[in-house]
Amino acid sequence: MNTTLLQNAAERHLPATLDLLRRLVGINSFTANAAGVDAVARLTAEAFEPLGFCAEYVPCTHPESGHHLFLTHRGQGGDPIVLVTHSDTVFPPEEEQRNEFHWDERPDEGRIYGPGTVDNKGGTALIWLMLQILRDCAPDIFDRTHWIVAANAAEEVTGDDFGRATIKLCHGKARAVLVFEGGPVDALGWHIVTSRKGRSTWKLTSEGKAAHAGSKHHEGVNAIDALARVLPDIAALTSAANERTVNIGHIHGGTVVNRVPHEALAEWECRANAPAALQQADDFFATLSGRAPNGAKLVAERTGFTSPWPGGVESEALFHLWHDAAVTMGLTAISVPRGGLSDANHLWQLAPTLDGLGPFGANAHCSERSADGSKLPEYVEPASFVPKAVMNALALLKVLSPAS
Repeated sequence: MNTTLLQNAAERHLPATLDLLRRLVGINSFTANAAGVDAVARLTAEAFEPLGFCAEYVPCTHPESGHHLFLTHRGQGGDPIVLVTHSDTVFPPEEEQRNEFHWDERPDEGRIYGPGTVDNKGGTALIWLMLQILRDCAPDIFDRTHWIVAANAAEEVTGDDFGRATIKLCHGKARAVLVFEGGPVDALGWHIVTSRKGRSTWKLTSEGKAAHAGSKHHEGVNAIDALARVLPDIAALTSAANERTVNIGHIHGGTVVNRVPHEALAEWECRANAPAALQQADDFFATLSGRAPNGAKLVAERTGFTSPWPGGVESEALFHLWHDAAVTMGLTAISVPRGGLSDANHLWQLAPTLDGLGPFGANAHCSERSADGSKLPEYVEPASFVPKAVMNALALLKVLSPAS
């Protein structure tokens, strides 16, 4: 495929792409704002309808959330190419209003600020741009391909029902899973994500016995003391060699200082690239239940789990198509791991998977702008849309070639 043809098509469709992004960003779609999430889904479906996509809305099991959106272009059937994005953001309406956080185009900075510009309404807009240029420049391949655009209603909260719904729609198999979270660019090149850490979350409760701290101290069982003795062992599971981190993020206990505290709790998360490294830590955390040396009762409970996406040979082979596409464009693409979670964690078993295929931006999940410039809100760089869309299109044409 002539790269210049793809480039020209992408530049021709860029104004419409940014207009779509502007309209998506103008709708508050905080995860718990079901009406807003559904409005984003409907606007997305309207934008993709002229490309031949039919919409299906699937309820999300997360309380107060809207509907997952699945857009299907069936083509000639076969296993689908799954293009993944999400409709929700992390910003409640009152936060956007308080921080005057809205669409803010600043050509002098080469940036567009606003909620979801890079996470992940920018990803949705880039999928639209990529498909437009494929339809323009390779209509036969576009038409015969089975495409599914899958938009999660509640990606910003932990849950696996979107993954299960996507797998069901694909009948358990896909040709490739491509996730359009933002893709950084730095001196080393354009980042393509080929693995992500998994995560488990835990709560440890300590039940002691209350007593007067002055006259009856010896009758009390200090729940905080019991908890404090075990926390260093939990933190010690952080291991650079195992690419594993443990973060104790919340501790609470007791009431007033003249009372032996009868209850306390700690919550933490553990992340690791390798499933075995995460399991090893979870096995240890599960042993914490029982009696502490001072007699307090400890109960360890795993409160959440997301499987690692360990990458592997198939994802790396898929990445090399993106690497070659970048070379064709005079660019460099690099394979990188990422510590944060995405829908790739739930979908990688469907097919070879890549992530970070969206546009370049920064400061996701931030709505604040400080006077001294030390804090800037989320933004996307519009100049990244055309090269990223062309790179994705070139690589996909290789994926969809008969020899692939």
